Amino acid sequence: MIQLSDLSKRYGKLQVLKSIDLSIDSGKITAIVGPNGAGKTTILKLILDLIKANEGSIRIDDKRIENDFKYRQHIGYMAQIARFPENLTVKKILTMIKDLREGRYKMLDEELIHQFDLKSEFDKQVKNLSGGNTQKVNASIAFLFSPKYLILDEPTASLDPIASSILKDKIKKEKEAGKTIILSSHIMSEVEELADEVIFLLEGSIYYQGSTEGLIEETGEENLERSIAQMMRGAEQ
Repeated sequence: MIQLSDLSKRYGKLQVLKSIDLSIDSGKITAIVGPNGAGKTTILKLILDLIKANEGSIRIDDKRIENDFKYRQHIGYMAQIARFPENLTVKKILTMIKDLREGRYKMLDEELIHQFDLKSEFDKQVKNLSGGNTQKVNASIAFLFSPKYLILDEPTASLDPIASSILKDKIKKEKEAGKTIILSSHIMSEVEELADEVIFLLEGSIYYQGSTEGLIEETGEENLERSIAQMMRGAEQ
């Protein structure tokens, strides 16, 4: 379980997160949704300890993450925009990352490398890859070490329908294997398809946490996209 307690984050006078209390259950897919600037990516980066909170704490498996970087070896992270050394080939990127994690994993999960047919791209430099193929490398690395936790920020961005379907099937498969998955997405049909639970953020506060079905029922709308739109309009008023 991942627990965020009284978590706040500011950049100068800008309050990005406001006293967030949140529990993310193990073995489920939890989606964090909301408009741009709501604080979605900030929460993901705080969990990864890429940025520091101004107040509050984060616990993973009931242990505080502060000053304990080792917990991150159990997390697979797929950033919204992948950034790799542009002069390296895909094969060298994968080899370098495997070498960095030497001895810290029991088995490699190369299923996405094969399903995306990335071996045909192995000799290409990153700077010569399409956006979609860069995203395939990004996804493959996130799953490579069979992590206990997966944090996926806009995972299907730039992917064509075939690659998107492959990735979503992989996400479902990992959930069935007991992995804990947190994803952020602007594509509500994707969230509705994948998520067990949805957290709706607006202006740094949680407006809803529960099942997608519960939100649709609560708003009386026909799908998640319209339910979220209704909540946003209500908050603006």
